[in-house]
Amino acid sequence: MNASFTNLKFQEVSMTSTNVLEEKLEKIAEINGIKVYNIKSNRFKTNTINIFFQDNLDKDSVALNALFPSVLRRGCSGLPTIKDINLYLEESYGAVFDCGIVKKGEKQIIHFYFEYVSDKYTSDADRNFQKALDFLLNIIYKPALQDHSFNEQYVEQEKSNLKMLIESRINDKVQYALDRCYELMCKDEPFGLYEYGTIKQIENITSSELYKHYKEKVSTLPVEVFITGELCDSDIEVLKNSLDSINRSAQKGLLSSIVKKYVDKVSYFEDAMDVNQGKLSLGFRTNITSNEDDYYALLVYNGILGGGMHSKLFQNVREKAGLAYYVFAGLEKFKGLMIIAGGIDIKERDHTKELILKQLDEIKEGNITDYEFKSTIKSLETGIQSLKDSQLQVVDFYLSQLISQTHDTLEGLLEKIQRVTKQDVIDVSKKIQLDTVYFLTSEA
Repeated sequence: MNASFTNLKFQEVSMTSTNVLEEKLEKIAEINGIKVYNIKSNRFKTNTINIFFQDNLDKDSVALNALFPSVLRRGCSGLPTIKDINLYLEESYGAVFDCGIVKKGEKQIIHFYFEYVSDKYTSDADRNFQKALDFLLNIIYKPALQDHSFNEQYVEQEKSNLKMLIESRINDKVQYALDRCYELMCKDEPFGLYEYGTIKQIENITSSELYKHYKEKVSTLPVEVFITGELCDSDIEVLKNSLDSINRSAQKGLLSSIVKKYVDKVSYFEDAMDVNQGKLSLGFRTNITSNEDDYYALLVYNGILGGGMHSKLFQNVREKAGLAYYVFAGLEKFKGLMIIAGGIDIKERDHTKELILKQLDEIKEGNITDYEFKSTIKSLETGIQSLKDSQLQVVDFYLSQLISQTHDTLEGLLEKIQRVTKQDVIDVSKKIQLDTVYFLTSEA
């Protein structure tokens, strides 16, 4: 199971035609409480179907939500084992199926994904779209059961896999330090929960409890379906009939994420592990939501501060002062957080922290060079344009728009970033507050 659906493995073949459709989101149906969107594109020879269930991050459900998709992927009606599923995928022109979860702000997203060859490139009488949709709906709504519950063996095996995933967090010290800073910073908020839960929570889950939880969630959680590629009228009719037959209950409401929070005292935390290089993380509250105009200036601010080789952190902390092996800044848009992370010599912690904070002061004082500003805009433009090279990244972009209740297109986002001025960046810099300092140091 993947920690983020943007890491799923799949094959995409770019179109050589110059008549490439611009990727735009179109809502094509809302049936049975399920919203369906089409991102029309002829850029690839494959299409995808993505089904997302959104839930609030909650300590009582986080581990259960993390576990049941991995049990569902073990088998379904007509394909009761992984071997059966893999054979089916091979016979379907090497189709790709995966599922997993991701945390976006204080939402836990359960994702089911299927990539298949577009019908225009096959000679099959049956539509690949219908077969792909039937497969995903069978996986979700017709799981392989044993005595009217989940297969006990499947559940225990997936519990072991999930526990190993949780235990392996410490293997990637860079990511672990980032996650740990966020979790400590938001320890009294839903965002502080690890999206896969804890080992203790996983160990306590029973097959019957998990099956009951699964049935409740797939019938009540808000659902969004994103389909990439071109659909014909018959595909849409098949889609509507299939979704209309699903047994759904009243849709569960979702809570808004906590974003704006005043910091009255900076918190300091430290962990010791078997490391030679210290990992310094500084967590900030931006107090800016992603549906505010200031958000676009925040993107530019983050880029100037630590978004690449042109940035103040890279040039002044890493290159000139030689204090960091790596250093960068990143945003958590759904929660209004910013983090600065660096790998440093352990004895240089205080010096590095002071120099990092000096870079924030430089921006506040208006010391932004034309090179820093223009390079940041160019870097953001390149990053946004590159999203179009991946169907999953385009889907993730538009899902994020729905979650944050914004309505940007890729082109619209570019235009808003290009309108940002240096003064906008300076104004935004004054809203950002240091909340938490976390240091991963050596045991010695």
